[in-house]
Amino acid sequence: MTAPSDTPPPQGRKVIQAYLKSLDSSPGVYRMLDAESRVLYVGKARNLRARVSSYARPTGHSARISRMIANTASMMFLTTKTETEALLLEQNLIKQLKPKFNVLLRDDKSFPNILVTADSDYPQIKKHRGAKKEKGSYYGPFASAGAVNRTLNQLQRVFLLRDCSNAMFDSRTRPCLQHQIKRCSAPCVGKISPEDYRQTVRDAERFLCGKSTEIQGRLAREMEEASAAMEFERAAALRDRIKALTQVQTAQGINPQGVKEADIIALHMESGQACVQVFFIRANQNWGNRDYYPRVGADVEEAEVLEAFIGQFYDTREPPRQLILSNEIENPDLMAEALSGKLGRKVDLLVPKRGEKAELVDGALRNARESLARKMAETATQTKLLQGLADAFDLPGPPQRIEVYDNSHIQGTNAVGAMIVAGPEGMMKNQYRKFNIRGDDLTPGDDFGMMKEVLHRRFKRLIKEDPDRSRGLWPDLLLIDGGAGQVSAVASIMAQHGVEDIPMVGVAKGIDRDAGKEEFHRVGKRVMALRHNDPVLYFVQRLRDEAHRFAIGTHRAKRAKGVSATPLDDVPGVGAARKRALLAHFGSAKAVGRANLSDLKAVEGVSDALAETIYGYFHERG
Repeated sequence: MTAPSDTPPPQGRKVIQAYLKSLDSSPGVYRMLDAESRVLYVGKARNLRARVSSYARPTGHSARISRMIANTASMMFLTTKTETEALLLEQNLIKQLKPKFNVLLRDDKSFPNILVTADSDYPQIKKHRGAKKEKGSYYGPFASAGAVNRTLNQLQRVFLLRDCSNAMFDSRTRPCLQHQIKRCSAPCVGKISPEDYRQTVRDAERFLCGKSTEIQGRLAREMEEASAAMEFERAAALRDRIKALTQVQTAQGINPQGVKEADIIALHMESGQACVQVFFIRANQNWGNRDYYPRVGADVEEAEVLEAFIGQFYDTREPPRQLILSNEIENPDLMAEALSGKLGRKVDLLVPKRGEKAELVDGALRNARESLARKMAETATQTKLLQGLADAFDLPGPPQRIEVYDNSHIQGTNAVGAMIVAGPEGMMKNQYRKFNIRGDDLTPGDDFGMMKEVLHRRFKRLIKEDPDRSRGLWPDLLLIDGGAGQVSAVASIMAQHGVEDIPMVGVAKGIDRDAGKEEFHRVGKRVMALRHNDPVLYFVQRLRDEAHRFAIGTHRAKRAKGVSATPLDDVPGVGAARKRALLAHFGSAKAVGRANLSDLKAVEGVSDALAETIYGYFHERG
C-alpha cells in the first residue's frame, strides 16, 4: 500500500498549460480554482483555447492576474453556443460564487415600484417591491423607498388618490384624516363618483408616463369652464391641483427633455476603490439615484469594472431602452445584444461626448466622486475605531467581523433574538439575522436561556456552513448585551461547540444604567470601563443601540403578526387570499367557525372540498 504523499498539488502556469490539449475554439466560461477547490476567478471567452493559452504565457500579466495564475491548481470549463450566452453565464456565476479575483457587485437589493391596483372601482396607489403578481399597472423602478414615498406624496397631493388597504376602505363610515388634509378625495364614503375618480387615476398614470404638460392644459381648461359657470369652489380646487402639479415638477430637479427612459451610469475609481452612481430616468423624470461600491483590485481597468457592474446589475433586473455611460466598456456590442435579448427589444449603450446626455453623465460622475470621497473618509475613521477596539479589549488585531447579540420580548412573549454585524466598512446589513426563540423548556423571560439558544443555533450553523473558516463567516469578536450572567451563558455554549478562540465581551449598562457608564465583562478577567469621552466607547454604544433597534423591530413585527392571527391561519388549504375572502364574506373568524357548509361553499374562491375541510376543522374540534 502506497503512503499518501505530503507533496502539495502543482499550481500555476504548468497546470493551466496542461488543459490546452483538451480545449477547442468554442465560446464558453472558465473557472480557476485553488488547491482547496475554492473558485478564484470566473471568466468568459469567445475562444476558450486562445483565452486559456494567454494565462499560460510567462509575462505580460498585471500583478493581480499573476497572483491568480500562481494560485491556480485546477480549472473548470463550460462551453456555450454563443459568446452572448457566455457573458450571461459568467455574470450569473460571479454573483453565485463571489470569486476572489473578480470585480463583484456586493449590493443586490431589489428596487421598489409604484402600483396602481386594478381590483376595485376605486383603485389604490401604493408602493410595491418584489414579484409583480398583483393585478394593476406598475411604474418604476425607483432608486429607493424614499424616492417612491416622495412621489406617492406628490401624487396624493395632486390627484387625491387613496392609499388605504381594501379592508380599511370597505370599513370606513366617515372620511379619514387624509381627506381632511386634502390628500384623498374620500371615495370610501362617496365624496367622489367612480367616473371622476377613474379620471384622476388616468391623470396620475399619465403623469407617471411623463405627460404632465397635457394634464396641466386640461386642468386649466376645466378651471376656466368652472369659473365661467360660477362654480367657484370647483375652480379653486382645480387651481390648487395645478399649483401642486407645478410644485412637483419644480421639486424633481433633473428632468431631461431629450431622455425619456435611461439609466445614467457613472464610474469613479481612486486608490483601488470604486463608486458607481446610477440615476434612473423614466418618462423624462428623475426617479432617484443610488451609489454602489463594487469590490475591485488596484490594477483593474475602468472598462472591466463597468462591464462587470452592468452584467451583474441587470442579471435580475429589467434594463431600460438606453444605458448612458461615463466610460466605454470592453464588449459594448456583446453587452447590448445580451441586454436586448433579456428585454425583448433593443437596448442602446451610449458614451456621450456633448449635449444634454453628456451633462447628465457629468452630474452622475460628480456624485460618484463625492460619494467615494465620503466612503473613503468613513472607512478611515472605521479603521481607527477597530484598532481602538483591539487595543481596549486586548484583541490580537482589529476585528474584521463583529457580531452583536440582543434579545427582545414582553414578559417572555413573542421572544426574538437579533444579531447585527459590523466590519471595516460599517454595518453589514445583509448579514443581519433574527432568531425566533422556540425553546419549549425556557422559563418566560429567561434572558440567559434565550441567549444560550441563539448562540447555540448560530455556532451550530457556522460549523455546518464554514467548518474550515475559509468563507469569512466566523466573527473575530462577539459583543453581548448583558453582564456576567449572559457572558457565562454564552461561554458555556462556545465551550460546548469547541469554540475557544473567539473573544467575547458583555456590555452592561453599569451604574444607574446611564449611557457612558457601561461596564465590560470578559471571561476570567476583571470588569472594566472606558473613559467617558473615549471614541471607542461611543462606537460600542452605537453597535449595541443598533442591535437593540433591530431586536425591537423584529419583536414588534412578530407581535403585530400575532395580533392579526386568526384560527383560519391553521386551516389546511386556506392561504392569504382565501382568508381575506372568508373574512370579507362572514365578517370575522368566529363567524366562519359558526357557518354551515352551504354558506361556506357560497364564498368566492372556496371549493366544495375546501368548504368541507373548513367546516370539519371547526366542528370536529368542538
